[in-house]
Amino acid sequence: MSRPNPALAGAGGFSVLALYIWPGILYNCTENNGKRRGRMKLKMLQFDEYRVKLNNLKPDLDKLGEALDLESARRELDELHAQSAADGFWDNVEKARKVQKRISNLEDKVNAQAKREGAWDDLMTLCEMGNEEEDESLVPEVEAGFDALVREMETARLSTLLSGEYDSSTAIVSLQAGAGGTEAQDWAQMLYRMYTRWAERHGFSYSVLDYQDGDEAGIKSAAIRIEGENAYGYLKSEHGVHRLVRISPFDANARRQTSFAAVEVMPELDDSVEVDIRDEDIERQVYRSSGAGGQHINKTSSAVRLIHKPTGIVVSCQTERSQFQNEETCMKMLRSKLMQIKEQEHLDKISDIKGVQLKIEWGSQIRSYVFMPYQLVKDNRTAFETSNVNGVMDGDLDGFINAYLTAAATGSWASK
Repeated sequence: MSRPNPALAGAGGFSVLALYIWPGILYNCTENNGKRRGRMKLKMLQFDEYRVKLNNLKPDLDKLGEALDLESARRELDELHAQSAADGFWDNVEKARKVQKRISNLEDKVNAQAKREGAWDDLMTLCEMGNEEEDESLVPEVEAGFDALVREMETARLSTLLSGEYDSSTAIVSLQAGAGGTEAQDWAQMLYRMYTRWAERHGFSYSVLDYQDGDEAGIKSAAIRIEGENAYGYLKSEHGVHRLVRISPFDANARRQTSFAAVEVMPELDDSVEVDIRDEDIERQVYRSSGAGGQHINKTSSAVRLIHKPTGIVVSCQTERSQFQNEETCMKMLRSKLMQIKEQEHLDKISDIKGVQLKIEWGSQIRSYVFMPYQLVKDNRTAFETSNVNGVMDGDLDGFINAYLTAAATGSWASK
């Protein structure tokens, strides 16, 4: 086949003769351009699809704003700001701090909804820009933004289910290793880390109230104070016995081992909640602080343990530097636990409580964590499950918490 005569070539370097002699070149170019246009059309269709999804999501976003009762929140904010600006506001430091905390929580609530509405507007703008400019590079940004908005709305929706009297309170999480020595104590420490990681993921602060080392590894018991908006409302779902199945790292024969640990979650009550505890019903013990709590634990003879004789309830604290402060914290923990039990059992008086102890054994677990021979974490009450064991142990508990709150609101329990 002869090549085109350069003399016949136009400014582009090809002549009409070239198109005749090399028809394959023209066909291939046309085919490739057609494929590119097809892919581009598909990308543009994705912008239209997300515009439809966003429009369908808008009513839910508006309903969420109504459910959060933002108008009431704004009115309360105005009142609290006026209080904080008044003369003598800081005369009562404890009360002032509570007002400031409430202001912060309300501002977070209002600003979070404004942020979600702004995200919706931004995503619609991106879809319009992508279509107008045929910019397919914006598609991943729209996809990621939409998924994030849906997750944010779901989290906010669940917060509207927190209608309990103490749901907004700080949570006190106590862990107790079950029978089984080192195996159970190691499991209790793994749960301790899981809850502290959950707190960090949510930007909540936590402090160690008590930490008792295990005999060889792990912990015998621990208590953590987790502070953040609706901390107790979320973590109350964790109250119960947790079961672990794994190949024992402490067994030379690598046999499968089942371990149990109990988790108790209670709200921290402020002084405005009256709980009648007689002094003669309390046994006080002082001991030397110890444990792997690092800088959180004060290693002096200032740790305090209180035993409520009528119920057998035991609380302890060793994180403060004085016996007085540790005893004060213990009293708060005891008051919270007694009030929680009183309400759960629908009793008229604290003195009616006969004693409550979680049975840390097979059949009483609320959740099972299976590491071997397969990986699965399953909640017995809601049937929610995941195979992402590592994620759960690193504090990813939101799926379990969301399932619990939804079941509590709708009554749709798997078993309870």
